[in-house]
Amino acid sequence: MKHVPLILVAFVAGLGAVLDPALAADWPRWRGPAGTGYAEGCNPPMTWGPDENVRWKVEIPGHGHASPIVLGDRVYVLTAVGDAEAAPVKRGGRRRRMPKPSAPFEFRVMALGRRDGRVQWDTLVRKEVPHESTHRTASFASSTPVTDGEHVFAFFGSRGLYCLGMDGRVVWEKDLGDMRTRKSFGEGGSPALHGDTLIVPWDHEGDSFIVALDKRTGEQRWRVDRSERTSWTSPIVTVVRDRTQVVLAGTDASVGYDLATGDEIWRCSGMTMNVVPTPVIGHGLIYLMSGFRGAALQAVKLDEARGDVTGGAAIAWTARRGTPYVPLPLLSDGRLYFLKGNDGIISCVDAVTGAAHYSTARLPDVGMVYASPVGADGRVYVCGREGRVIVLEDGPQFRVLATNTLGEGIDATPALVDGEIFIRGSRHLFCIARTP
Repeated sequence: MKHVPLILVAFVAGLGAVLDPALAADWPRWRGPAGTGYAEGCNPPMTWGPDENVRWKVEIPGHGHASPIVLGDRVYVLTAVGDAEAAPVKRGGRRRRMPKPSAPFEFRVMALGRRDGRVQWDTLVRKEVPHESTHRTASFASSTPVTDGEHVFAFFGSRGLYCLGMDGRVVWEKDLGDMRTRKSFGEGGSPALHGDTLIVPWDHEGDSFIVALDKRTGEQRWRVDRSERTSWTSPIVTVVRDRTQVVLAGTDASVGYDLATGDEIWRCSGMTMNVVPTPVIGHGLIYLMSGFRGAALQAVKLDEARGDVTGGAAIAWTARRGTPYVPLPLLSDGRLYFLKGNDGIISCVDAVTGAAHYSTARLPDVGMVYASPVGADGRVYVCGREGRVIVLEDGPQFRVLATNTLGEGIDATPALVDGEIFIRGSRHLFCIARTP
């Protein structure tokens, strides 16, 4: 894969999601190099099937919604191995969470060869009985790992945070306590990494906080209490006028913190309950959104965000319909794509003005969606929970280019690198690439 042009690294007006140029040709974290879901310079296949463009598929033991990440010649995934399986794809029903586990789960970090899928190492970091249940469609391994090229940082929430060397050995570990999630629906926020600082979210039904750790040792640098209940969102780091800040969305307020000190820089209220989508950054704006029992989208001008910006001039534009519950938006070439709730209904708007290109278009034969859309080479890929992947034209018109079926459910977000798509299904990890 070609390296991202430097113009994408030196952000317009000093604003944008922080991107390490050394990792720009990989997919080293949740939602890719720039945190937007878009893979610059990537040209993956548009179609695939049992006998077409599947380079390999490898069974992953256990269950997890953690998305794969890719660095160099390896793919990394987290999994929880125990007496639990993915819930079937269906709506309704009163059983929303699995029974509380009574037997231990194995929490594991795996490295696989990118070219052939062979397991390079498989590290058991903890074995224990989870203290509470999880949603019937969730997992005990839902946080996506992050790498700096020298270490892999794996977060299992209440089961600990782990720093592993590239040989799979644990360098350090940290126990932040036990979360108590709303209705025991489980855990899911992923850590963010900038320089030598690792940022971990901890919003739950107890004392919520955000904490910054030294990535080399796990020692705490700062910790700030948050007035939040359970959320499943993840922090994102950005630079605004030479000041690095970390932003974490929330139901009470989305807050920008000084990365060096933890001091609050700005806040903005207006999200719905159960915030899941991680904010996305581009064009000098940060896009905050949620979609549980309501809809909210706020495009905040980062350069003007100081103090409480709720309803103020720092809000560039807003939307109050069709926003996602679980899936994140995709930002591509001035267009912002997002789904409605967890449904296969997609909208595309101008990222700068909020003007609609198209609204609430129905994806053919797609019911529920948990995975976030990703984009590359003029195409948008949307994975339905039942395993169908719709490929759309990346443009202002709604146009379906292809429909693919994986053969098993998909809840994790794909990773795109070079001409490859890495998709974690309910049982296997797939490498989709052009084959002879």
